[in-house]
Amino acid sequence: MLVIVTISANYWVWRKTHASITLESEQCAHEPVGLVFGTSYGLRGGGENPWYRARLDLAASLWKSGQVDHLLISGDNHTRYYNEPVRMWRDLRQAQIPDAAMTLDYAGFSTFDTLARSRDVFGVSKVTLISQRWHLPRALFIARYLGLEARGCATRGRTIFEDRWMWAREILARVQVIADLYLLDRHPYFLGPSIVLPTSAQAPGNIIPVYQRVPMPAPVEHALRNLRIRLDAPSASKPAPPWRVIR
Repeated sequence: MLVIVTISANYWVWRKTHASITLESEQCAHEPVGLVFGTSYGLRGGGENPWYRARLDLAASLWKSGQVDHLLISGDNHTRYYNEPVRMWRDLRQAQIPDAAMTLDYAGFSTFDTLARSRDVFGVSKVTLISQRWHLPRALFIARYLGLEARGCATRGRTIFEDRWMWAREILARVQVIADLYLLDRHPYFLGPSIVLPTSAQAPGNIIPVYQRVPMPAPVEHALRNLRIRLDAPSASKPAPPWRVIR
């Protein structure tokens, strides 16, 4: 029974998602937002995580080629000493991606949380998922369940044999995700206030100021409004004081 359930779950996930995964980055369709899934920078045995670097390289390539307009960088930041989004943001800046083209999500504790927050916190409806080929079927399955219009763009550079342990892990993870969605009614760990991405329809192509992205308490918003009025108001011209020579 366990074998039948595992095979059936994996076939269901594959059948619903395989047509939406593009293996060649040049052929990935244009979407307003590219969602970069977080992962650790280093490996337990030492050295840089190859999946981390592959995701960032693909994200930078898609933005530079105009295939995505904005990058939503999601990852785990459960302690002050472990911050995936900031690490990815720094490395993408080194790849010449401007700050205005990136938004950080600090509560992407899992694939489900990342996708649920992209919809409920950041207002994303159409998105390109940027990750490895073994991860994208599960991510796309969750995205479809949440009502997102999503497509997957897969990284390259590693063979199925090299990533065989991750493929094996995903076999069980796909069973778990079906249980989470259809049996356990899973919810994200943390949502928080809404954040408007710069690719909002109200301002296409423009960067929305930070103070407009996150709802603020009424007293703070009132103080900012008064400050902006004062800064925009023309200052009254005052006669310059005469110079005096002190001998």
